[in-house]
Amino acid sequence: MKTRMLEPGQRRDRIVDLLRERERVSVEFLAAEFAASAETVRRDLAVLARSGVIRKFHGGASLPESDGEGAFHVRLSEHPSEKRAIARCAAGLFGAGDTLFVDTGTTTVAFAEELARVGGVTVVTNSATIAQLVTRGGGRAFLVGGEYREEAAQTLGALAVEQIGRFHAAHAVLTVGAIEPAGVMDYDLGETELARAMIAQAQTVTVVADASKLGRRGLFLVCELARIARLVIDRMPEGAIAVALADAGVEVIVAAS
Repeated sequence: MKTRMLEPGQRRDRIVDLLRERERVSVEFLAAEFAASAETVRRDLAVLARSGVIRKFHGGASLPESDGEGAFHVRLSEHPSEKRAIARCAAGLFGAGDTLFVDTGTTTVAFAEELARVGGVTVVTNSATIAQLVTRGGGRAFLVGGEYREEAAQTLGALAVEQIGRFHAAHAVLTVGAIEPAGVMDYDLGETELARAMIAQAQTVTVVADASKLGRRGLFLVCELARIARLVIDRMPEGAIAVALADAGVEVIVAAS
């Protein structure tokens, strides 16, 4: 049953209760839950975040101890050997003349470094770092515009999504925040929307992710597993996720360390 017509204090208490139940919630979900506007929900989240009760991020909120992927600069130092092995393996799947969408992520930055050694590729990306790496390696890069986020040196938003729609590429190479039987997921709404736009304009989709993403609970669905052609990862998935990947026909490529 939906929670309706609550006072602001009661509504914020209920938000905290929902976070304890679900770990993460989106603004869209809360607006529907309370029959309130998205702006009202954002104000509630801002109040709770200032008090340290929750962690607010673009498009939703989490409990402080469960803050999604964490800061980009922190993630750059996480699982470095695994990401490098994945990047090297994934870059070997492409050659001169290939066209690729590549989204922003710590694993895709490593991928771009390896891809630069291939040479002769054309990349469409929202990452200034990836564009620089590809062009330094002799490749061609198109950097889409949009709202600039300095931390990850990326562009997001409606303008970036619209510009992605002007391109067609043979491949999309994407990083994700979580891999579940239901699909690949992310924690940031803007990044999710941009990845979805790339998927819509690509013939095949390759996901690059280290094994820490397996079994995580994401917030926003990027795509169902059936839309993915290949998953490049550092160890073979097990259990329900392995079954779901096989049922969806996803080729799982384990990168040698």
